[in-house]
Amino acid sequence: MEKLVSLAKRRGFVFQSSEIYGGLGSVWDYGPLGVELKANIKARWWRSLVHERDDIEGLDAAILMHPKVWEASGHVAGFTDPLVDCKHCKNRFRADDPRIKGTPGEPDAQCPVCGSKGTLTAPRLFNLMFKTFMGPVEEAAAQVYLRPETAQGIYVNYLNVLQASRQRIPFGIAQIGKAFRNEITPGNFTFRTREFEQMEMQFFVKPGADDEWFEFWREERMTWVRGLGLRPDKLRFHRHAGTELAHYAKDAYDIQYEFPFGWNEFEGIHNRTDFDLSRHQQFSGKKLEYLDPATNERFIPFVVETSAGADRTALAVLCDAYHEEEVAGETRVVLRLHPALAPLKVAVLPLVNKDGMPEFSRGVFDALRKRFPTFYDDSGSIGRRYRRQDEAGTPFAVTVDGQSVAGDGTVTVRDRDTLRQDRVAADQVAGYLDERLRG
Repeated sequence: MEKLVSLAKRRGFVFQSSEIYGGLGSVWDYGPLGVELKANIKARWWRSLVHERDDIEGLDAAILMHPKVWEASGHVAGFTDPLVDCKHCKNRFRADDPRIKGTPGEPDAQCPVCGSKGTLTAPRLFNLMFKTFMGPVEEAAAQVYLRPETAQGIYVNYLNVLQASRQRIPFGIAQIGKAFRNEITPGNFTFRTREFEQMEMQFFVKPGADDEWFEFWREERMTWVRGLGLRPDKLRFHRHAGTELAHYAKDAYDIQYEFPFGWNEFEGIHNRTDFDLSRHQQFSGKKLEYLDPATNERFIPFVVETSAGADRTALAVLCDAYHEEEVAGETRVVLRLHPALAPLKVAVLPLVNKDGMPEFSRGVFDALRKRFPTFYDDSGSIGRRYRRQDEAGTPFAVTVDGQSVAGDGTVTVRDRDTLRQDRVAADQVAGYLDERLRG
């Protein structure tokens, strides 16, 4: 994990937020390559659910919502973690932290950081929502929250979308957006953060059809995840046992990846029943029933949710792509990113900066960048430049040499994974790449 974090900074995938001021805990900024990687993941998700299906519509709901939304959802009363503090070293922990010895609040409790006995406070409940205020006066009546999930924006808009899109149940609403949780124990790089991005889809179905749709979406999501190029032996389902189930869930599965720090969830599939819409109908006083035009039957739809973390998905992709291997007696670090996800698709490299090669290379570069994210690099030895592109996960590198300029006009196209080098006519490179970058 340390090697991946180092590479992520070195190659411009992820930076510590506010680093010049010492950083801000568990908040991260995506650099030039990181923002492209995450954008490619989000675009692939959106295309598969919204563009390639005719029963799912898109939405972009606001981050700030009426405070009663969070009362109806249960977040105000129930979105809490038990918290304990060490009165000696001032560190803070979840009360169920396995490192704590003894019972917090009792004399036998021992701090897992400083080792002091009897210094841990009794557990107190801590709400994970960030609070802020609307308007000029900071008072309880003006208090609002940064959303801890994007799903509620979908539920309160479900009838608006249904009527505007002229959809019929079963249908879904998809959304990608930021969410915020004041986590007590964030960590593991970008896995658990206080500001994160969710890719959520809520699928509205008739009660009684929910089990069938739940199974459909469970398999559909695993198929999509495998399509990211993640190794199958690093993926598994984890079904929530009775005590793990959220208060709204009838059934739930996590899709887990084996990160360097262990098996952990990066997407969940949940049968949320009619809990959310029923609660919003109750708290708002607005009817959220669906009238079935075929049967004239009224009902509150059940919801099957697929909820993926864009940041966690990107981290799983990076972890899975990271490889070290011996090549010609040297250690090569390479990100074997799926070509469709790679931030850069091709690099153009003049062998030397003379003999017409820079001019020829610039012509190739200008032609390619109209079709693909392309990088130009003329600094250092050709071997060093290959290594830089390997670390960036760039699938192909085009090298311009003397034969290109003074010979037959061909260039060398190097494959990141196989290291195979093909001679291709300069004006045919775009087609060559296009064929290999599909998927």
